[in-house]
Amino acid sequence: MAANITNDIIYDSKTGQTLDVYEPNVETANQQAIILIHGGGWYQGDKKKQATIAEYLSNKGYFVFVPNYRLAPDYLYPAAQEDVLTVYDWIVASDYQFDKARIGALGMSAGGNLAIELAINRHIPIASWSGIIDLDKWIAQHQNIVASKKDAPDPNTPSDKIDQDGSNDPYYKWFVLNYVGGDTAKLKQASPAYRIDTTTGPMMIANSLNELVPMSGVFDIFAQATAFNVPTEIMTLAGGRHGNAYFDDAIGSTLAFFDKYLN
Repeated sequence: MAANITNDIIYDSKTGQTLDVYEPNVETANQQAIILIHGGGWYQGDKKKQATIAEYLSNKGYFVFVPNYRLAPDYLYPAAQEDVLTVYDWIVASDYQFDKARIGALGMSAGGNLAIELAINRHIPIASWSGIIDLDKWIAQHQNIVASKKDAPDPNTPSDKIDQDGSNDPYYKWFVLNYVGGDTAKLKQASPAYRIDTTTGPMMIANSLNELVPMSGVFDIFAQATAFNVPTEIMTLAGGRHGNAYFDDAIGSTLAFFDKYLN
């Protein structure tokens, strides 16, 4: 278990948003930190669902910061993006004792999207598991799909048990449009691939081949990263597992990625 867990620290007094901090034992501390970002389609989810992974990472020697962020439809894009950038700035300014130049981020699903935003805007190494990347082009190519959350996973389903067993286009369309309040003009702005440039941090992008999140976003982000010489590792997994559900298969490569780019 982590040496010290502190819950519900306010990182932004203006919004009241909070984070949990998992501090490693002194004997295992590696001077590195990971911002661990929950998923939930930008409309649900909570930092508490990442507790098991946070403790795992802390036991590996990382300081782990697990934030909540503002959710749609009450708070639309770019509120969640702004929150994770504020989290990073808060950590850098904090009194926690580790190397502030060695901060990475790991996010799942919508959290994977937000992790990519940290790579773009704060230039840090990130890992995105089932990150929602393709927004504008996917919506444009699926005009005939009727948006619906009827078949959404039960919100009480543990994150590591989500197995979509194939795509769910009505649900995917619903939460993408929900993120921007139905304003399709914002979709390109909210799609991270267009904003990749030479300052973007290294990225690891993982995705199952037959899951809720389409592979099209993986292809788009890799193409842009390649064009701007951003080191990017792609990991594809068989089946329909989503984000935390492929933890056992992805964590080794993910920690190797952080070892490479946080040292």
